[in-house]
Amino acid sequence: MSGDSKKTIIGSGLTGPLLAIMLANRGYTVDLYEKRADLRKADISAGRSINLALSHRGIHALKSANVFNEIEPLLIPMKGRMVHHSDGNLEFQPYSIHSFEYINSVSRGELNKILMTVAEKTGNVKIHFKHSLSKVELGTFIFKNGKRIEAEGEVFGADGAGSVVRQYIDSNSDKPSKSEPLGHAYKELSISADAAGEFKLEPNALHIWPRGQFMLIALPNTDKSFTCTLFMPIEGENSFTTLVNADDVSCFFNEYFADALPLLDDFPRTYFDNPTGKLATIYAERWHYENFCLIGDAAHAVVPFFGQGMNASFEDCEVLLGCIDECNGNWQAIFSAFNEKRKPDTDAIAKMAIENYIEMRDMVAQPDYIVRKKLANELHRKFPNQFIPRYNMVSFSSIPYAEVYRRGMVQKKIISNLNNENLDMLLAESLINEQLEPVN
Repeated sequence: MSGDSKKTIIGSGLTGPLLAIMLANRGYTVDLYEKRADLRKADISAGRSINLALSHRGIHALKSANVFNEIEPLLIPMKGRMVHHSDGNLEFQPYSIHSFEYINSVSRGELNKILMTVAEKTGNVKIHFKHSLSKVELGTFIFKNGKRIEAEGEVFGADGAGSVVRQYIDSNSDKPSKSEPLGHAYKELSISADAAGEFKLEPNALHIWPRGQFMLIALPNTDKSFTCTLFMPIEGENSFTTLVNADDVSCFFNEYFADALPLLDDFPRTYFDNPTGKLATIYAERWHYENFCLIGDAAHAVVPFFGQGMNASFEDCEVLLGCIDECNGNWQAIFSAFNEKRKPDTDAIAKMAIENYIEMRDMVAQPDYIVRKKLANELHRKFPNQFIPRYNMVSFSSIPYAEVYRRGMVQKKIISNLNNENLDMLLAESLINEQLEPVN
């Protein structure tokens, strides 16, 4: 094959192997460099969340790469939020008025294994494990294992939020990327299956304990366990800084998460054993330099509160493939078009992810939120192609994120002009027809 057919991807997390599959299906040969050992042979943690929420955008990309059929058996549908109120009451809030619209819990590790295996099966992809990129120097990869490899063809940085490829692009850019910390962090805990090997909580829901400035969530796993994540400020009254010993942690959980406390495995020891992860958003203006281009979290890592990190990164792969088709093999034009087309959308989901954190940890427990949600659903029922709740647009459609944000703001304004107690449907109709174009 010609030199142009050779592509290199740094990072074999989730985006790297999916992109490799898509490029291999187009006839390109791909070298994929991964810092870890092969997780199909060694039981190693990715050091990040064990399970993720897969929704429409991610599924669409997996289908276009012809791998969804292998992944589907791993999915556990989550039809809505199960809100655990402070008084111990449970309230189920469906994600959609349509029973066929839901998000799915999926194991990060199992998904990663399938994507790597499918990539290798194409015959066009070689994965080089234990190749941790230290730096890029004059177009040469310098790995921590001592190897120096000349970068051939186009290079994709799919190496996550701490991307070394992004550092290289930044060093050649007058507008380097920036990381904006959220000021909140997270810690993982777990709830194992009961003695009979069954789930201890309702499996088809994302469980959430909203407590104002902080929250606990739980997602189901196929082994009937739940992975729980505590999200909380790093400093302040109720924060990771204030929980210093076992008594502090037990008292805190007893006060705020009393119904979850007896279910947690080996608690509070696991609280101290598991690392505390930081949360930040990555903003990069320039995603490409010469033959290097960023994709996924390397270009636009977001906080996890809309469950869109993986979905947005998978959608990136589809958008990139579209740019390849449009630009007829001119890679500078491809990278430019990809950057220009995708950045407004990734900026929009970054904003919405932060806003959704406030919704999850606080608003879902407020009566006026429930009323507004009910009204939004009523308008969605009546005007299904015009008034679509923001959550539905993000999770169950391919409407570009920037357009979702714009429409969401319009819809919020429409709702603020309506009387919740006595809905004037004629007024609603005229506002909607005036301000919201139908979505095909």
